[in-house]
Amino acid sequence: MKPTVTFEPQKIEPKWQKYWEEQGLFKAMEGDLSQKMDPGFCRDDTQKFYLLEMFPYPSGRIHMGHVRNYTIGDVVARFLRMRGKNVLHPMGWDAFGMPAENAAIKNKTHPAKWTKENIATMRDQLKRMGFSYDWDREVATCDPEYYRWEQQIFIEMFEKGLAYKKQSSVNWCESCQTVLANEQVEQGRCWRCENSVIQRPLEQWFLKITAYAEELLQETYRLPGWPERVLTMQRDWIGKSIGANARFQVEGSGEEIEIFTTRPDTLYGVTFLSLAAEHPLVDRLIKDPNKKQEIQKFREKVRSINHEKRMSEEYEKEGIPLGVNVIHPLTSEKVPLFVANFVLMEYGTGAVMAVPAHDQRDFDFAKKYGLPIKEVIVPPVGAIHELHPQSAYVDPGIMIHSSQFDGMDSEAAKTAIVAHLEKLNKGKSKTTYKLRDWGISRQRYWGTPIPILYCDKCGAVPEKIENLPVKLPLDVEFTGEGGSPLKKIESFMHAKCPTCNGPARRETDTMDTFMESSWYFLRYCSPKFDQGPFEKKAAEYWMPVDQYIGGIEHAVLHLLYSRFFTKVLRDLGYISISEPFKNLLTQGMVIKDGAKMSKSKGNVVDPEYLIEKYGADTARLFCLFASPPEKDLDWNDAAVEGAFRFLKRVWQLVTVGPHGNYEDEKFWLHKTIKRVTEDLERFQFNTAIAALMEFYNFLSEKEKVSQESIEHFVLLISPFTPHFAEELWSLLGKKESLLKESWPTYDPAALKLDKVTVVVQINGKLRGKAELSPEVTQEEVLEVIKTDAKIQGYIEGKQVVKTIFVPGKLLNIVVK
Repeated sequence: MKPTVTFEPQKIEPKWQKYWEEQGLFKAMEGDLSQKMDPGFCRDDTQKFYLLEMFPYPSGRIHMGHVRNYTIGDVVARFLRMRGKNVLHPMGWDAFGMPAENAAIKNKTHPAKWTKENIATMRDQLKRMGFSYDWDREVATCDPEYYRWEQQIFIEMFEKGLAYKKQSSVNWCESCQTVLANEQVEQGRCWRCENSVIQRPLEQWFLKITAYAEELLQETYRLPGWPERVLTMQRDWIGKSIGANARFQVEGSGEEIEIFTTRPDTLYGVTFLSLAAEHPLVDRLIKDPNKKQEIQKFREKVRSINHEKRMSEEYEKEGIPLGVNVIHPLTSEKVPLFVANFVLMEYGTGAVMAVPAHDQRDFDFAKKYGLPIKEVIVPPVGAIHELHPQSAYVDPGIMIHSSQFDGMDSEAAKTAIVAHLEKLNKGKSKTTYKLRDWGISRQRYWGTPIPILYCDKCGAVPEKIENLPVKLPLDVEFTGEGGSPLKKIESFMHAKCPTCNGPARRETDTMDTFMESSWYFLRYCSPKFDQGPFEKKAAEYWMPVDQYIGGIEHAVLHLLYSRFFTKVLRDLGYISISEPFKNLLTQGMVIKDGAKMSKSKGNVVDPEYLIEKYGADTARLFCLFASPPEKDLDWNDAAVEGAFRFLKRVWQLVTVGPHGNYEDEKFWLHKTIKRVTEDLERFQFNTAIAALMEFYNFLSEKEKVSQESIEHFVLLISPFTPHFAEELWSLLGKKESLLKESWPTYDPAALKLDKVTVVVQINGKLRGKAELSPEVTQEEVLEVIKTDAKIQGYIEGKQVVKTIFVPGKLLNIVVK
């Protein structure tokens, strides 16, 4: 290749991208690499490193969030390859989902066509950024070759009792006759027709993630490579609670209501019970037609409000008295029963006990409806407490009005009251989790078909494994109205029962797209394998992912589902590991004008514009230098221009010189190698680049610069600006890619200076310097400056208040 003479990114970058691809420099292999690769490019097979960024949704074009995320991963991948690691760095597409359907409706196209066109565009854009992906391992989750294995896993989960169907509430648009995702509901109205959306019960498929709740929780304490913030979010989502169940008998009926509480110490303070509006007991208890009509109107109102709003602190709590009492299990007192809008049927038992004196939500409700407030816990002796306060008392204290438990510490009373419940056979201790089973049914088209058939004789029957995949038909008319178009395709809907060979109809729900992203990292290990989801030997070699990189917005659901899926696959015999991701980095957002970049805010910077004007390397350098990866990045046009100017200056230094040999460069060279290496190991890319800038400033002031310093500078900057570095490397006369070079190492001996410059300040102002030993003490510096008349002139006749000494750098003498 003939090198360019001037720094022209638009010519340099395509040239090196083509070279890398032709040479296959990013291909990952497991096994004996020395038999498969150029001996001069042999990596240590025992040091595998699986590096993965969260794959993108093919929405049309990459944005600066993609650029930042994938640049971070690419720097690490290039750095590790040069350190001899066998790196797997793949890329693919989270290709199913609602945005494709919305675009299909809006643009009168097909989701498959829209998705494939976007993949082609985004693949080309990612290649233009110079990212070191092994494109031979590319996967798209909408391909039948991918989702057939997902269907097989689903069937195995169904057979193990881990997949099941039950009734649950969904967002329903009566006008469009379809289920809506939460994202399609805008202020309680359908995004398309703007009619009101209601909550409607519907049979849906669930995965039994709750069967793994305790293991998922406990493993969060064995993931030291994860940010504590993410682990805390997962623990809160799992929401382990230790408490008790208690049973309240319905007066004049054989019915009973079971509640769960984490505060058994407050049981004696119960003054009413609340049921979810959808609770089936309500219909059995209420006979009065007028009351039934009142409750039905209340239910309709509740259904129009989404769950998140119903549970928020700001949402007004409302209810209806049922005119029915329940019997308190410990006091035998009559307690009124309500339906309330803040009680959800799918959480717990759909019934909650209310203790207004010791729960703020219950307190507000009781005040609104004139219900009793009974204190059963008061602060410890000496604490200030107002009788009949204007808010609930929720802290521990001393028991009162609680029968034989009066005077006890409330924490101790929890155990004692549960034991009393068990003795009376009115309840028992219980551990519960906030985590609920994962609802995977989506009443939409663009997703993986659920491989279940319904036979009047055999019931719900899974498709035969040999008949997979159950392909998503593409010859559909897609309008987005009237439910899933799958119901209108006779060839899809009607099939033979896999058990009795009789007539059957297919499930028309498709799977939640979190399903595809919960195991894609395993498919990358052997994407062409056609005997199962992945080759076990390859997965055992590469997994777990050594470093996973992605946004904090996926801290709970995607990561939790991936952990769950990994444990299920372990128990199904596919793999032996229990956790998918060893280390996790959650990068911050890209901010412009004080807000996250988005089309709706009109503050988007197009990566294509940056590439055309400055080149991909400038965009990479800016993203890495502007902020530590875990922090938000504030966009700055001037800083982008500054990154470009820095590269031009380095180009001038390397290509023009002047060059020569100077011994005093060694300290700076080895200091820079040490700093850049250690900063890369810690993912502190901004400080690594700062070290390179400092080294450049040092070199630029020299009359001549050594070839050793120049070559090492190019190697050190190469992970950040790979095209730029490759071109300079060739201009230096190198015949092979610098990716085949080893990462520079520093010599500790070269970091030991014979002399250092110690700055002397008086009251913070520079008054002198001294060339001294690096190990010089404060006392020795004071002795030396006694011979400096100028410095002594600032001290004489004044009182020394204190001295501040930074070894090897500074002595500040404070006087008055």
